[in-house]
Amino acid sequence: MPTPKKGPRLASSPAHERLMLANMATSLFQNGQITTTLPKAKRLRPLAERLITFAKRGDLHSRRRVMRVIRNKSVVHILFTQIAEQMEQREGGYTRIVKIAPRVGDNAPAAIIELVTEPVAKKAVVKEAEAATKVAEEEAPAVETEAAEAAEASVEETAAAEAEAPAEEAAEAEKAE
Repeated sequence: MPTPKKGPRLASSPAHERLMLANMATSLFQNGQITTTLPKAKRLRPLAERLITFAKRGDLHSRRRVMRVIRNKSVVHILFTQIAEQMEQREGGYTRIVKIAPRVGDNAPAAIIELVTEPVAKKAVVKEAEAATKVAEEEAPAVETEAAEAAEASVEETAAAEAEAPAEEAAEAEKAE
């Protein structure tokens, strides 16, 4: 387990940081994206993704756990109905952080954190695997026929060797007499 960071947090106290992250998560789900500083965006990402995972479950317990963080019922409703439906096919990576120019007033590194709303495309790896399976199925009958021919040839050789063996034994028996 990683050790907690020393020193002050994003705000003056842990309680203030928790409330600030809850407000940012509420704004993120309400608007789809927010502009903030880069450290705040990096701290918000795990919280927002966890809340979306709860929303994808959709049961009452998950709704109550989300309501502990986001106090606005209309935003929770949007999260559970619209956002969870959009993220249904996605297996994580619900948010995106894009760095932008530093903030004008204090030159702090700024970023945009937004919900990823693009539909999930099938990975190229899956297509390659399906193509390889088809090629293997096409080659399998050819390999099976070659194997069958080889097996028949070995059976014929064995039968020929067995036929020669009694003849040789009979010849050796005649010589012994």
